[in-house]
Amino acid sequence: MDYKQPEVIYEDEYIAVIGKPAGLIVNRADTAKDVETLQDWVDNKLKIKNSKLKITDETKDFLERSGIVHRLDKETSGLLIIARDYISFLDLQKQFKQGRVEKTYVALVHGKITLPEGEINVPIGRLPWDRRKFGVIPAGRESQTFYKVLEYKKIKYDKKEEDLTLVDLYPKTGRTHQIRVHLRYLGFPVVGDELYAGRKNFKNDRKLLNRHFLHAEKIKFYHPQSEEILEFESPLPQELVDFLSPLT
Repeated sequence: MDYKQPEVIYEDEYIAVIGKPAGLIVNRADTAKDVETLQDWVDNKLKIKNSKLKITDETKDFLERSGIVHRLDKETSGLLIIARDYISFLDLQKQFKQGRVEKTYVALVHGKITLPEGEINVPIGRLPWDRRKFGVIPAGRESQTFYKVLEYKKIKYDKKEEDLTLVDLYPKTGRTHQIRVHLRYLGFPVVGDELYAGRKNFKNDRKLLNRHFLHAEKIKFYHPQSEEILEFESPLPQELVDFLSPLT
């Protein structure tokens, strides 16, 4: 899957907020060897203040992640915060842990969510029988997502009409694949989701869209130095706009 270059939406000497395109892996990993990641882009394009910082147990996370405070899945587009120095990194991590960072995602899902808004609060953990996937399991970590229905759509697959729902999502925790797993748990998987939409849905979706329909649209947090409230918004990428436009 080809991807566009990241977009710098805001930057000062302490932080940067970027728009990540779909298709770009965030962090370097053994499973992503010989693949350019967002972390590579950060190292090349942004000046992170780490030249005099020694690697210790405390600074290791900041240095190894190039200041990237949180993550998005490979096919999820949208807003990410990057700290340009160690103190800002610690402050932003603390904000995430304390729930002071407010995030809004938008997703298009299979099916018609009849309740206009609600809460999904079930534990999530890695599935022992498939290490690529996460699911709702008793031994999982507490996970909470609120949602609000935006509008209903219809799509035709092989002459059969199906319901879709456009929905805003507000995760209060940050578990891996949280939104995707929670929506699957409700019975409304994200359109184009390779892991959780089901084989038939995924096959039909990928005829029309080469990614899953999940976008990190808004983020609100406190500047790590000034404590000023910062809010940013990223419009839907063109490929998602183009997918929505012909739907009734």
